[in-house]
Amino acid sequence: MSKILDGKLLSKQIKDELKFQVDILIKSGKKVPHLAAIIVGNDGASLTYVSSKVKSCKKIGYNSSLIKLDEKISEQKLINEINKLNQNSDVDGFIVQLPLPKHINEEKILNQIKPSKDVDGFHPSNFGKMALGLETFIPATPYGIMEIFSRYKISLEGKIVVVLGRSNIVGKPISILMSNKGNPGNATVILTHSKTNNLVNLTKQADVIISALGIPNFLKSEMIKKNCIVIDVGITRVKNPLKPKGYEIVGDVDFDNVIKKSSYITPVPGGVGPMTIAMLLKNTMHAYIRKTS
Repeated sequence: MSKILDGKLLSKQIKDELKFQVDILIKSGKKVPHLAAIIVGNDGASLTYVSSKVKSCKKIGYNSSLIKLDEKISEQKLINEINKLNQNSDVDGFIVQLPLPKHINEEKILNQIKPSKDVDGFHPSNFGKMALGLETFIPATPYGIMEIFSRYKISLEGKIVVVLGRSNIVGKPISILMSNKGNPGNATVILTHSKTNNLVNLTKQADVIISALGIPNFLKSEMIKKNCIVIDVGITRVKNPLKPKGYEIVGDVDFDNVIKKSSYITPVPGGVGPMTIAMLLKNTMHAYIRKTS
């Protein structure tokens, strides 16, 4: 039977560690870290995600700000809001919640964020530093995945890792991090995407599979070898009238069947999701320390 990689439990440990640091700052009479978030529009999933970040800040003693903007806001007005946060010395780090409305260029917006406050780790200068193995902000979801391997003491050295999906948010950065020198790291990584041929042949070779596709139940048990480690990044709302909210959260992995064959697996929910928020908070602490040291 597969061992569950409990992201909820690990995220609580990380938040407790951060709260301990905040308590020391408060006792010393020092300012506490301040995380801000900009959200454009009323996307339900984004609002839920951002509100959970705000709640987490409150729980560990961070200051937090939430800037809600109209879905029809112009690109320039959004840039103006970003510049306000760039120039606000009280804000240590901030994020612009994705996705953005179609009329706004995401790449252009993310490039406006001051690299020293880019706690999502999406700015090209931070991404480049990560690729070179230099100290920087690591995108929160890949950072959370690496932390899972680290805290569960699972070695990646020499293992074949297949990553499903090549997004700049998860697929590309996690493939870089896992192939970098270090522990966890030193893996042989295969980055797959929609144009990859013979995908099942690759997944059947994998010691580790990381799925970040957003396609419910895509990864089946017959696609993996026995004792494969499976990390499910996918989070999709699927209609289910039997559930109180009328939907359920489903991952990329056919969990009930894959769990019988894998050695370790992350659940959805309760796996990578909570770790993403925890690592965003950790990045904010890093930003605070760099600024004040």
